[in-house]
Amino acid sequence: MGEVRSAIVEIAVVARASRDEIGPWADGVLRIHVTRPPAGGEANRAVLRLLAHSLGIAPSALELIAGRTGRRKRVLVWGIGQDELERRLSGA
Repeated sequence: MGEVRSAIVEIAVVARASRDEIGPWADGVLRIHVTRPPAGGEANRAVLRLLAHSLGIAPSALELIAGRTGRRKRVLVWGIGQDELERRLSGA
């Protein structure tokens, strides 16, 4: 059987931003701006959709593992390793 690869990305979310945007990186944390408000998990869903699109993977390959109600979050990414995650987000 093949090896199951995964990676974790630390995120700082700015909700109610003027536009959806990924980056920049600061001290190993990826800043993500989304236009959606935090109420009802709208910003979390927007973050996962935007991150999935930027990584070129399905949103179902992402799992919010910490920070559900805060600005700082940890997302588990299934199907790619840490090196590949960083390569795909290197322009952010």
